[in-house]
This record gives sequence, C-alpha cells and structure tokens, in this order.
Amino acid sequence: MPSFDITSKVDLQTLDNAINTAKKEISTRYDFKGCHCEIELDKKNMVLKLEIESDMQLKQAEDIILTKAMRQGLDAKCFDISKDHTASGKYVKKDIKIRNGIEQADAKKIVKLIKDSGSKVQAAIMDDVIRVTGKKIDELQEVIALCRSSALELPLQFVNMKS
Repeated sequence: MPSFDITSKVDLQTLDNAINTAKKEISTRYDFKGCHCEIELDKKNMVLKLEIESDMQLKQAEDIILTKAMRQGLDAKCFDISKDHTASGKYVKKDIKIRNGIEQADAKKIVKLIKDSGSKVQAAIMDDVIRVTGKKIDELQEVIALCRSSALELPLQFVNMKS
C-alpha cells in the first residue's frame, strides 16, 4: 500500500549557515555599526538567542535572520517569534524557539484534519512523524494538497513516499 510521512524537521547545517550569513550582514551594516549585537544558536535546545541594544534593532535583526533563512530554503514558520523580548540592563534579549518535530497536540490536529476531509486514507502518529497510508497515490496527493492549503503554523515536509 502506498504511504508517506509528514514531518517537521529543520536541517541544522542549513540553519547554521543562515545564522552565520545573518551575523555577517549585521556586522557590515551601517545602522548596526558600533552597537552590541550578539546572536547565538543553541543546537542542543534548538533556541536562537538574540542580545541587542534596542527594540528597533531587534526587529531588524529578526527580519534579517528570517530573510537569510528563507533564502537558504528554510520555512519562516520554523521560528517561533511570538514570545516577547525581555530587557536586562542596557540590552534587549529574546529567545527564539526553533520548531523541530511535530508535537503531540499538533499531530492530533493534523490527523483530525485528514480524517475530517473524508479521504480514504489512514493516518497514524509515530513519535514526531505522521504516517499516512492509502490504497491509491492520488488519495495521498490530495492529503498533501490539503495539508499545504490548511492554515497550520508548522513547516511541514512530506517524505518517504512509497508506492
């Protein structure tokens, strides 16, 4: 039976390259000249730590990071920018969580979305991956189109297609 997996993975090397190019651009930009700007990627906890002087520069740095990541082929949804920044001393700090893997609650939403669509496919949650199986490849492609068109806040990849 044909099947495929729905995942939400971020390639660490691509992410690291995007962060390094963003650091390079920030260090050469005129509006960041002489200001304290520290960007650190914690690969173990999947958190991007920003420390900068003002709110305006924080927004610009976030924009640069998102732009560089999208140019590297990463989805902008993999960055959780919704958390507010904190002020400590004369710097503004912000931790941006990087979404890697599908959490249980999001997996249940995706499975419910697939079941409510009326497609004749089976969806099963396996750790941080959702396996979708069906009798025809056309049904699986409809599920892929459904997941892409839905308003999910996750960067989804469709891998391991078997017929």
